Amino acid sequence: MKLTIGGSLKLAFRPWVEGREHIPAHGPAILASNHLSFSDSFFLPAVLDRKVTFIAKAEYFNTPGVKGRLTAAFFKGVGQLPVDRSGARGAGEAAIRSGIEVLEHGELFGIYPEGTRSPDGRLYRGKPGGLARVALATGAPVVPVAMIDTEKIQPPGKVVPKLMRPGIRIGRPLDFSRYQGMEHDRFVLRALTDEVMYEIMKLSGQEYVDVYATAMKRQLMEAAKAGREAGRAEKDAGRGARASLAREERDRPAR
Repeated sequence: MKLTIGGSLKLAFRPWVEGREHIPAHGPAILASNHLSFSDSFFLPAVLDRKVTFIAKAEYFNTPGVKGRLTAAFFKGVGQLPVDRSGARGAGEAAIRSGIEVLEHGELFGIYPEGTRSPDGRLYRGKPGGLARVALATGAPVVPVAMIDTEKIQPPGKVVPKLMRPGIRIGRPLDFSRYQGMEHDRFVLRALTDEVMYEIMKLSGQEYVDVYATAMKRQLMEAAKAGREAGRAEKDAGRGARASLAREERDRPAR
């Protein structure tokens, strides 16, 4: 990945990096990042010397046909692990197991605490399950990471990226050893996650929204659907009114 896609990304986009020295040279660590674009999982590993493993939905790995095999080979090549997201609880457990396994091998594990891409560029509430449980189960330090302007390069739905310089700002590692053995305490999981999100917010400069990004996406989809339905109703009403006027004109007795 670093020799092919990574080199091309750095050459074409010239991403700037601050705080690279905060990435441990050896041993396990969790890179907890905001999530603005599909390309986040490529820019971050490209600028680091060490391998970073992220998780990706299983559909990228098991799609049939030639295109499916090429897609699977690509995602395996860039260090991503498949996770079945067909069930919310099962997906969460699979992500946790994958993260623990990566860290037990002394590697870097990348995770997006928001759980999905931001729908509007703001920073959303972190989900307490995955990040906190992996951190407490392994004792690995959590390194906050802020991706800057990657949503402007390739917004959702845009195929051809825009050539511009994104940024990556890396914070100091966070030690949560004080919570060791408390991975089943939901208040501890929430506190740990909120502390990480606060550090990401300081690094990114994003506006923070204290709701989950998935909930906001549902609201936006429902609003868009309601808007489409209202538009169709307005068109239907307009056609009905025009038809009624045409009938009245047709039935009006000639003078």
